[in-house]
Amino acid sequence: MYESAVQNLIDELGRLPGVGPKSAQRIAFYILDAEAEEMQKLTDAITRVKKTVSFCEICGNVSETKLCAICRDESRDVTALCVVEESKDVVAIERTRSFTGRYHVLGGSINPLAGIGPEQLRIRELVARLSDERINELILAMDPNLEGEATATYLSRLLVPIGIRVSRLASGLPVGGDLEYADEITLGRALEGRRVISEGNRALTDNSAQDFEAAIEKEAQQKLAEEVESKPRTRWSGSMFDDLGADSNAPENQQDTDQHKPPRGEQSDLNGPLLEAEVEEAGLEAQEEVTQDLPAEEAPAQPVPGELSPEERAERVAAAAFEAEEGLSAPETEEADTSGEAGQAQERREAYEQKLDELKKTPLRTVAPTIPPIPGKTYVNPWT
Repeated sequence: MYESAVQNLIDELGRLPGVGPKSAQRIAFYILDAEAEEMQKLTDAITRVKKTVSFCEICGNVSETKLCAICRDESRDVTALCVVEESKDVVAIERTRSFTGRYHVLGGSINPLAGIGPEQLRIRELVARLSDERINELILAMDPNLEGEATATYLSRLLVPIGIRVSRLASGLPVGGDLEYADEITLGRALEGRRVISEGNRALTDNSAQDFEAAIEKEAQQKLAEEVESKPRTRWSGSMFDDLGADSNAPENQQDTDQHKPPRGEQSDLNGPLLEAEVEEAGLEAQEEVTQDLPAEEAPAQPVPGELSPEERAERVAAAAFEAEEGLSAPETEEADTSGEAGQAQERREAYEQKLDELKKTPLRTVAPTIPPIPGKTYVNPWT
């Protein structure tokens, strides 16, 4: 189509990898339009590469000397050896700054369609290098394609009987990629090569669902118990106006508080001191009345402080109050028949217990509150 020289240049450029007929044509016309000095520099660079650059005698990497810079570096790890296909793969791994061992370049991959087999690769040199006892790990870093997989499978079957640890680069999802755009093989490789983050210490059981429900129920019971303990215990004052504000519109916590109140008309155990004070006050008043009626020499002696306990003193005061109401006096009781003292004592005891029960059921007097229980209503204290 073109002159012999131009067509010969296009044909030679088209033989380069990755260069098609159109690209070769564009490169050829670029060379024709370029300055002669620039094309001379390109010619000299190609000539120098072919004269001075060769392959390393140990690893097969490109080098201007017999040994490449990596093989000459004594600080590299000699126990790990990474096997790659081309010299460009060495540069790619070195950019990661994650591998500090040495390399071995095969010079290609097994491709039967192109006529490349294990004999055309530097596999014999690799086996010879493995005779060094310092090498204990071999990393296969082939391309994740059909040719690379075939080469890695061949090397793994060949080198496993030697007893050296053989590993393969993981293949899977790329960083920044999306699952929806990944193919099936890539996702499968990602699942096979997944990394364990934590082994876990959870014990396997036959009834996992029941154990889970039991744990949830136990947690709910503990939470309920904590709520009950945290609620303040209400103290019933004995007033008839305690439940005036208890209605359906009261807040939930107020309704819960009303449920724990004791029944109306009965004294709460929390008001024991108030009850004893009331009984003692009533007994003292009755004793004063009886003492005023008796002669001075027959007046009962005042109890010495500290001799009787508060419970015995309250019982005696209540008994004295009961005898005063019944009209009994000390002289009359002294003249009573000795045979009837036991029966009268039992009757007085029963009457005293009945009186004590009535006192317990009697609401205590309360002080008028500063705020009326019912908004808009005037509070009237019935005791005043």
